[in-house]
Amino acid sequence: MEKHIHGGDVYHHQGCIDFSANCNPLGTPEGIKKAIIESLEHINDYPQVGCTPLKKAIAEYENTKPDQVICGNGAAEVIFSLCRAVNPRRALVPAPTFAEYQQALYSVDCQVEFFPLNGKKGFVLEEDFLQALTKEIDIIFLCNPNNPTGLLVEKPLLEKILKRCQELDILMAVDECFLDFVPSPEKYTLKEYLETYDNLFLLKAFTKRYAMAGVRLGYGLCGNKGLLEKIEGVCQPWNVSSMAQAAGLAALQETEYVEKGRQVTFEELAYLKEQLTALGYPVYPSQANYVFFTGPLDLYEKLEQKKILIRDCSNYTGLSKGYYRVAVKEHEENQQLVRALKEIERNRKK
Repeated sequence: MEKHIHGGDVYHHQGCIDFSANCNPLGTPEGIKKAIIESLEHINDYPQVGCTPLKKAIAEYENTKPDQVICGNGAAEVIFSLCRAVNPRRALVPAPTFAEYQQALYSVDCQVEFFPLNGKKGFVLEEDFLQALTKEIDIIFLCNPNNPTGLLVEKPLLEKILKRCQELDILMAVDECFLDFVPSPEKYTLKEYLETYDNLFLLKAFTKRYAMAGVRLGYGLCGNKGLLEKIEGVCQPWNVSSMAQAAGLAALQETEYVEKGRQVTFEELAYLKEQLTALGYPVYPSQANYVFFTGPLDLYEKLEQKKILIRDCSNYTGLSKGYYRVAVKEHEENQQLVRALKEIERNRKK
């Protein structure tokens, strides 16, 4: 299988402004960097197995219980471990959505059925998704808000899907990593159902909220103790480093930073949508910390020449050349992107 190309490949694009990875626009807090440096005093020791202090801190932050938390080497590892533990035969995944789900499912020889989201209807997940849920399906993955479109699934529909999945004994995995950048995340999260639905698994990450992608720290929330034990049984020992655990504990103290990052995101998301629309690019109503739009087929290459890296979404299942995603960054960088786009459009019209 061809290796999926992600955003954030700054190593092959030296000196570029990176709009291809969607992290907190404020960058990594100094408190997290300091915690990582201090953790090096224990670099000779193995990391704490089970991440007990970190799980307790996450549970307090999420208003859940420590025994409902599982930590991993990024949300990606949690996804792969979940698939290994469940070992599903058949899965249902919307298209387009984050490619890591299908990669993890393919790694356990699972047959993946794609539910095509209609581009003419704006790639919105609608009620007809319920009809695709059958007793042959073992697991589904949903991303809310979806990556790369940034579109939210409304809670009443999520609740219908969850209930239908429970009736059919389908595990429902919902990626809530980008809910941190939604104005009212509590209106969309399914955390309140962890106690009553043992077929629900929620994915979260420190990567986006705290701009610490290189540290690799993610977690899952689930009320099904048997499933969590299975997942821990297929994880490698010491899968979360001492540095990552220290970074996570420090990050959860950064409440002011998180709120400031949210406010910057709301303002700059509106700015980017307005500017891209003014340039004539069809812009989708993203509610995450990134903008999804269509543009000229050579836009990625044109911006790359100007040392600006955006996400070409043509390798997402269900998308083709001309679909792009740009992260919301701080205003000065967003202005640089807009200036480059205007210059490209001026040159195109000459």
